[in-house]
Amino acid sequence: MTAEASPMTAEASPMTAEASPMTAEASPMTAEASPMTAEASTTAPASPGELILPSYQRPSGVHPPLDFSRYRSTALRHPKRPLVLLPHRLTEITGPLLGDDLITPTDADLTTQHGGEPQGQRIIVTGRVLDSDGRPVPDTLIEIWQTNAAGRYRHSREHHPAPLDPNFDGIGRCITDSAGRYRFVTIQPGAYPWGNHHNAWRPAHIHFSLFGRAFTQRLVTQMYFPGDPLLPLDPIFNSVPDEQARQRLIARFDIDLTQPEWALGYAWDIVLRGRGETVFG
Repeated sequence: MTAEASPMTAEASPMTAEASPMTAEASPMTAEASPMTAEASTTAPASPGELILPSYQRPSGVHPPLDFSRYRSTALRHPKRPLVLLPHRLTEITGPLLGDDLITPTDADLTTQHGGEPQGQRIIVTGRVLDSDGRPVPDTLIEIWQTNAAGRYRHSREHHPAPLDPNFDGIGRCITDSAGRYRFVTIQPGAYPWGNHHNAWRPAHIHFSLFGRAFTQRLVTQMYFPGDPLLPLDPIFNSVPDEQARQRLIARFDIDLTQPEWALGYAWDIVLRGRGETVFG
């Protein structure tokens, strides 16, 4: 369930979850029961006085396999040995600690972070973070990263010869409110080539990272857009074995969220677990 080696993480792109300035390093989930974790299945052996950590099974049939032949780099990136449960010390169990002085409204509006307007179609992306029973999950840190309208990430390892936008960094964050709701204002991301196979292009998408009660409780996924002709051709999207689960990764265009003469609106809920859970990497 970590973000490290699954097709649903930031593929072989310069703005991977590891490289993004908006994210922290993924690690095994904590023992504390939280909506951000899967159901505990087994317990790691421990000597007297040692912290006992449960492990969490990766649900089968919904999430993509860690090694997916059509996504070539997973052959090198997926774990080849059993995961090792690391001890959770103070740093792992006491963060993130956030407040109004650290997360501001500007962080969630990617179109106002510079002195000028970014290029491209302005969009609003909003929804709720829910648990398996449809209950809202408040106070969840959500971070996003994406390409600009030309399909380019702002990163030193980016090789796509599309232009950079001086007024768009492509990173944002917010905290869900008491109803579990989040809201971002951003620019419609562009498609980009990624070299996985001949004439390979990633569909437009936004990467989402969610933190639970600690930095070790982190889930990563991607949100796609309706009607994208690249979706049937994309190995990462199609690494999700269940058709209904794939469709849950696609946002819904919402005319009621759309603001006249200003921005298109998209709705996308994130379900942490259960029958209708969102696909995570």
